[in-house]
Amino acid sequence: MRIKVLSLLLLVIIASSGSAQITAQEYEQRRATLASRLPDGLFVIRGGESPVQDYLSFFQTNGFLYLTGYREPDAALIMQKSGGGATWTLFVQSKIPAQEVWSGRRYGPDSAAKATGLTTKPISEFEAALDSALRQSPKMSFYAEIAEGGDTLNNDNRFLNELRRKHSRLEVATADTFVTRMRSKKSAAEMDLIQRAAAISMEAHAEAARALEPGMNEFEIQALLEYTFRRYGADRPAYASIVGSGPNSTVLHYNRDDRYMKAGDLLLIDAAASFGGYAADITRTFPVSGKFTPEQREVYQIVRDAQAAAERTAKPGVTWRDVSRAASTEIALGLARLGLIESPTATYRCGGTDAQPRECSQVSLYYMHGLGHGIGLAVHDPDQKDRDGIAVGSAYSIEPGIYVRQELLDIIPKAGNEAMLAKIGPAVRKYANTGVRIEDNYVVTESGVKWVSCIAREADEVEALMREPVKGPGVRDAEKVQWYGGTVVDAKAAKPNASPAPKACNPRM
Repeated sequence: MRIKVLSLLLLVIIASSGSAQITAQEYEQRRATLASRLPDGLFVIRGGESPVQDYLSFFQTNGFLYLTGYREPDAALIMQKSGGGATWTLFVQSKIPAQEVWSGRRYGPDSAAKATGLTTKPISEFEAALDSALRQSPKMSFYAEIAEGGDTLNNDNRFLNELRRKHSRLEVATADTFVTRMRSKKSAAEMDLIQRAAAISMEAHAEAARALEPGMNEFEIQALLEYTFRRYGADRPAYASIVGSGPNSTVLHYNRDDRYMKAGDLLLIDAAASFGGYAADITRTFPVSGKFTPEQREVYQIVRDAQAAAERTAKPGVTWRDVSRAASTEIALGLARLGLIESPTATYRCGGTDAQPRECSQVSLYYMHGLGHGIGLAVHDPDQKDRDGIAVGSAYSIEPGIYVRQELLDIIPKAGNEAMLAKIGPAVRKYANTGVRIEDNYVVTESGVKWVSCIAREADEVEALMREPVKGPGVRDAEKVQWYGGTVVDAKAAKPNASPAPKACNPRM
């Protein structure tokens, strides 16, 4: 089925409760839930620090944004819990007109209190308030921003080290586990923001597909994508945009985006917007010439079949292991069919010694990453599927891929793999520089799994989309621009500003 422009292709469902805002009441409930799970004593979380230079962009850290909705730098939040009661104090920058000439207007304590509903004080009082509380009791729960690799972000290690020097009896317990568990279940408002991020991202992918032609540089497509994100009110790209053509399509996290594209290349675009602090994560693979070669289409169809198998499996109550297995089975069968592996269960010698050789799946030569991940405040966000299985409130991506690198035969160890190399060599050379990934986003509501990133993905649909005329910057969607006006935190807003819901995907998956 030919996919039309987004305004025609999607079934329009305007929800009466549509919004683009998380209310102050929801933030208050999050804090109350966290307080109920923490022991008596002190809890501290720091917001993001100001950029070293005031002309650099600032984006609030995820944990602080989750608990407060407050977006200005150099803020901190303290909770003191005793018995059944908990008191929260937000510390923020004071209004300093001379400084605001350079860095922009600040809320200041008074306006911050009205916006968040929290007791608010100047950040200059934070250190004294913290020291006073720790002198009464040296026990503290702390939330640190942690990178995926395990390192702390936002100088939280430095902050804790300085605190330990001042308070020799300090005992610090992490609150990260509690907040992570809370973040793994998305509210209706959070899922709404994810869908808006996906809708803007879909528009950008469609614009890129229409504009794509041989001779362009990857950065032209990157610029078009990111222009479209910001044009419709996105905060920024949710991650570094991956726009990889030809051999670059086989590099998982390629982001130099500076190669001139040739006729016959594939272009893999993994790019999405962050809207209202919430990320989408969408990948599409396009033939630069507008039509897949027979070899490219063969690989593409295997990836799409793997995604479809995962989608059929991904239901509430199902473990992510089962979803991943469904996709991996399709990929293994397809790779064997193309001669890229010896059989669906074949292995190769990937290390070890002659006495104790290490064996790896041949599938991993072409599909070496996980099937998907949670999405939310972070592009790789906590999700229930990682712990208990898919459930209402889950939001995640499904992103199978196949990457046939031109140097693969040189990467595989020769010792012990001679027969395999001889057998798969012709197929590797035939499909070299073919990188295909298809990634979509899903949210789980009471009515089931909802596909929210419905830009063309069947091979015929992709080619049809690329035949559509370029819309160009003169055509705008005023409705999407209006979404931005509903994202402001306001304690007085018992109900979010009314805002039409994103257009819904056809449930066909």
